[in-house]
Amino acid sequence: MSHGLVAIQTLDVTNTAFMLLCTSLVMLMTPGLAFFYGGLVPRRSIVTIMSQSFFSMGWVAILWSVVGYSLSFGPTMNGIIGDPFYYAFLNNITPHTMYTGNGGGLPLLVHFVYQMMFAIITPALITGAFANRVNFPAYLVFLTFWTLLVYCPFVHMVWSPEGMFAKWGVVDFAGGIVVHATAGFAALASALYVGKRAFVSDGSHNIPYIALGAGLLWFGWYGFNAGSELQVNTITVSAFITTDIAAAFAAITWFLIEKIRTGKPKLIGFLTGAVAGLATITPAAGYVSIQSAAIIGMIASLVCYYVVLLVRRHLDDALDVFGVHGVGGITGSVLVGIFASTAWNAKGPDGLLEGNGMQIIKQMTAVVFTSFWSFVFTLAILWLINKFTPVKVNQNTVGAELDYTLFGEDAYSERN
Repeated sequence: MSHGLVAIQTLDVTNTAFMLLCTSLVMLMTPGLAFFYGGLVPRRSIVTIMSQSFFSMGWVAILWSVVGYSLSFGPTMNGIIGDPFYYAFLNNITPHTMYTGNGGGLPLLVHFVYQMMFAIITPALITGAFANRVNFPAYLVFLTFWTLLVYCPFVHMVWSPEGMFAKWGVVDFAGGIVVHATAGFAALASALYVGKRAFVSDGSHNIPYIALGAGLLWFGWYGFNAGSELQVNTITVSAFITTDIAAAFAAITWFLIEKIRTGKPKLIGFLTGAVAGLATITPAAGYVSIQSAAIIGMIASLVCYYVVLLVRRHLDDALDVFGVHGVGGITGSVLVGIFASTAWNAKGPDGLLEGNGMQIIKQMTAVVFTSFWSFVFTLAILWLINKFTPVKVNQNTVGAELDYTLFGEDAYSERN
């Protein structure tokens, strides 16, 4: 994803309309995530998990307007973070201010709102790891600090042209590092900090909700990946198609693995595989061939499936956020360094298969740095929050009545 500073240009109606559509698609992914997670948790905690996603749509939008966009895309202070005051409260932006990164003729406000949707869904991904275990007030504070201290710096480092990793040549087309690696390792740290659930159900109380959520995510992901080109061209088309092909191959691969292991085909497995494939192709979508996307999809399910099994033995990552999103994001980010080809994107790098072995070193370095930063900062944020308000719910009091205890609401209106 390319970005740049502002100047006076002529409005490109086609690119602007396309990006507003993509913004709407990415916005739809957060309600999709709410349904996906909501179907996976017990029926008496669906309001809690869905509220965490929907609240992000409100609060993170405010944070992004006040300071988040400036921290992410303002003039760099040190290659790690942008000037917090330059775009604060949308300062220095008018309806006529144009964005001059990739995608000429785009109003800066369109770039602002498109990126805002990424900022909204990223911390919402983490919530699946600590399902049924975190107090809502603590979550709101966590949402604030994590967005500002983890998400915004990595947007700047990777996607701002002045960012440390961007200058070095690290690529991340739509968020394998910035979105999925950061959220995945935050999920790992969160699960470690809050510990295991006192009441563990068999999960998935509503498979149709899971299917609806996965469908909305898959649909919205076209805006997530294809929109990251920020204009309509051949790269946009290939990013759209690689997204679908990787998801399809990943879904079938996961489905087959589970059929072989358990003896029964499972819809939830198919849907989880699709999401793993989508997360894994995200950093590579605009840099690789359609054939490479199919291979990436199969690798995604093979790697993510067995990491999920491994994590379940040692840690209560309730909805497999680390195994699916975190591992998918880092796997795809590394695979960019193998499969990237300038034949598919002249603005991108060649990977190992095209003779550029250095690219995989760059990608792996960025992945390790990102994973460590997100993990450590997440633990520190949770530790600090717990000094002022309890992070963990009282499981002995709440039990399976989490929604009613925290919100006074039941999703299925079973209480008189």
